[in-house]
Amino acid sequence: MSETGDRPSLEGLRIPRDEQPPESRFKRFLWPSIGTVCVAGALALLAAWFWPDSATAVRVETVRSSSAGAAASVLDASGYVTARRAATVSSQRTGRIRRVLVEEGMTVEEGQVVAELDDAAELAQLRLAEAQLTSARSALGETRAELHEAELSYTRLSELHDRGLASEAELDAATAARDRLSARLESNDAAVTVAERAVAVQRQAHSETVIRAPFAGVVIDKNAQPGEMVSPVSAGGGFTRTGICTLVDMESLEIEVDVNEAYLQRVQPGGAVTARLDAYPSWRIPAEVIAIVPAANREKATVRVRVGILQRDPRILPDMGAKVSFIEPGRPAPAAVAGPDRLSIASSALQGPADNHWVYVAEDGRAVRRSVAAGERDGLRVVVLSGLSPGDRVILDPPAGLSDGAEIQYP
Repeated sequence: MSETGDRPSLEGLRIPRDEQPPESRFKRFLWPSIGTVCVAGALALLAAWFWPDSATAVRVETVRSSSAGAAASVLDASGYVTARRAATVSSQRTGRIRRVLVEEGMTVEEGQVVAELDDAAELAQLRLAEAQLTSARSALGETRAELHEAELSYTRLSELHDRGLASEAELDAATAARDRLSARLESNDAAVTVAERAVAVQRQAHSETVIRAPFAGVVIDKNAQPGEMVSPVSAGGGFTRTGICTLVDMESLEIEVDVNEAYLQRVQPGGAVTARLDAYPSWRIPAEVIAIVPAANREKATVRVRVGILQRDPRILPDMGAKVSFIEPGRPAPAAVAGPDRLSIASSALQGPADNHWVYVAEDGRAVRRSVAAGERDGLRVVVLSGLSPGDRVILDPPAGLSDGAEIQYP
């Protein structure tokens, strides 16, 4: 084939530029788009670096309950309310319970009847002893009358013997009769004494069927029911009770706490204490140190401290959990407060003059100005009487340019 003849056919195979495939067009627009996105991202990073967020960084503190005198506390400890005078009231003898006259929560006086036992056997023994006493007294009276008669007979025979009208034998018989009755009188008198003692014993046994309160107090537990057997000692397995009820003298309640021996020097007998019950955490109870028990627990390395409660209240119950704060020496314990605790904040959060105090509170990422009533100050803390609630977050050391409603950020 000639060279001239081949050229037209090669020209026919050439692809025109305006007829390129779609893939080439896509690549032509893809790279400029990627470049635009990269430039925009770089500009955004530069803007974030040179023009940071307008929110102001602040420090906040959460408002919590605070008690007066807390700053004066030198040591805190936990313990329980205990009764120095408590007893399980039981019977002095074994018997079947006939009646139980108390219930939990009942207040009883000293000597008040709390239960009665079946007294049939004791009553029968008492009646027998009383009958024996009556018989002994009758025999004594009879002997006394016979002795009186024998003495009169001896006197008459003695006069007749002196005048020679009675023989010596008759006088001797009268003398013997008198002496014999005199001896019988002494025996009968002793028998009466024995019978009286027997009656006293049976009366005591009968009185023991009536169980009385040994002291005034409150019944905190009822342990027995009518029909059950009761005994001063455990007997008969689980079918015999050893107590009728548990009685507590509420006037003898105190708090016992264990203090680590490393901090014992901070506790002084007679020192002021503020106590709180776990059941009433907002109630501050004035108390004082009664005694430091002179014995240490080797395993726990603690010493038991007795804390006396200065203000009695029916809400204080045995075995309640309690927390105590030993007050700095020379400072009295705060008075009891039954209402909600006052609130305490750092002094650096308080702003404004004395007659117009206010704070900034962090709410939903903004600083909200709130007026408050400030109370006493103690060191770096100030008591807030109104305007705040537990859980509020106050801003500490607010920046000079901070304003109400400004955006803030905090940890």
